[in-house]
Amino acid sequence: MSIRTLRQVIEGQTVVSTLADTTVRSAAVTMARHRIGAILVVDGAGQLSGLFTERDVLNRVVAANLDPDTTPLSAVMTTNLQTATPDKPLAHALHMMFEGGFRHVPVVEGGRPVGMVSARNALGLEIHEFEKELVERDHIAEIL
Repeated sequence: MSIRTLRQVIEGQTVVSTLADTTVRSAAVTMARHRIGAILVVDGAGQLSGLFTERDVLNRVVAANLDPDTTPLSAVMTTNLQTATPDKPLAHALHMMFEGGFRHVPVVEGGRPVGMVSARNALGLEIHEFEKELVERDHIAEIL
């Protein structure tokens, strides 16, 4: 199985971000439009300041009976983030997710987000390669 860096995982990825004063509804619409489970929150200089996820919508907004049309992300986003740099291996980010119990790791360079790794998209290539290796192993077993 290959060992990919986070730079390889996020290659070609569009960074979707918004400002902290964006409303929850606006962020949720953006997330739905881009089919993503989390949105990066940046300050005016483009520095990462938070993360807002599907879980935040459920637990911090809906369950708390907050109005998504008036609640800014700054009130409900996660700010104590664990991030990784693009040179780290994918396994590093997966370990962070496992240990921390979260599903997204922002990838940053110089404090600015350059992508995001999620448990869902991070394993795509690895699962494909694993399945391919199983088929090849079965083929070799048939030959022998």
